[in-house]
Amino acid sequence: NVEANALLYHVLMQGLKLSQAVNDRSMTKKWSSTAMKIKSASNEKLWDHDAGLYRDNETTTLHPQDGNVWAVKSNLTQSKSQIASISRSLRSRWGKYGAPAPEAGTTVSPFISGIELQSHYLAGNANSALGLLRLEWGFMMDDPRMTNSTFIEGYSTDGSLVYAPYANSPRISHAHGWSTAPTSVLMNYAAGLKIMDGAGEIWRIEPQPGDLRFIDAGFTTVHGSFGIKFEAMNGTYKELSFKVPEGSNGDVILPGVRGTFVNQNGTHISFNDRTSQSLGGGNWTLVPFKN
Repeated sequence: NVEANALLYHVLMQGLKLSQAVNDRSMTKKWSSTAMKIKSASNEKLWDHDAGLYRDNETTTLHPQDGNVWAVKSNLTQSKSQIASISRSLRSRWGKYGAPAPEAGTTVSPFISGIELQSHYLAGNANSALGLLRLEWGFMMDDPRMTNSTFIEGYSTDGSLVYAPYANSPRISHAHGWSTAPTSVLMNYAAGLKIMDGAGEIWRIEPQPGDLRFIDAGFTTVHGSFGIKFEAMNGTYKELSFKVPEGSNGDVILPGVRGTFVNQNGTHISFNDRTSQSLGGGNWTLVPFKN
């Protein structure tokens, strides 16, 4: 099963990071070897090149939503072209009310669709992620049968409020935490504000605004406040500023952008056609070079 293998691979890779954090390398070799075997076998036995998707298992032709999005998120995939194929193929299956989860019958699962949002961003397809967000979460926000303020656990591909895993429809949660993926996805991918280590001691800023023209996002950890605000159009930033705690450091990734970063102390750092730039904590503003 590709979802189970992707999840196990993800757990093993996270375990390797944890073992490094606590300086316990006793299982490093075994976990690493097991993870590589899982990745190799999953791609050899389950990847369907013609469909551009993984099959659910060796005995079926079904291409699941859950297994494919988790394969991208966990990096079970082996190439960028494979990730791009999954993103394209998943988008081609969308219906009127969202992304189908055929592994669960005629189901739309906002939880798994939340992982699909991430998979489109990981493929570099920000507009596909935003398209699914507007389609599926827009339906949940606007439909008169919903609460119009919270998100449902699941529903049918025909838009009826029936969730295939449950025989009793009143059991369906209409305020389901697992269905709130846009909250974090817009922060981490559209705004591009990510914690990389130490509750924010190390961070990354890598916006993927897609067709969004204005973003203002932020949060707080034990180290202080993080925030980013920008206006963008067609990959060009008219304005961009961000704040990160003093004493922290991280990378800013803005492919194709040329300009100068200026902080509150007047420090200038040139950003000239670089993929990324390492910066320290503080308040930074990008002054783009004019064409």
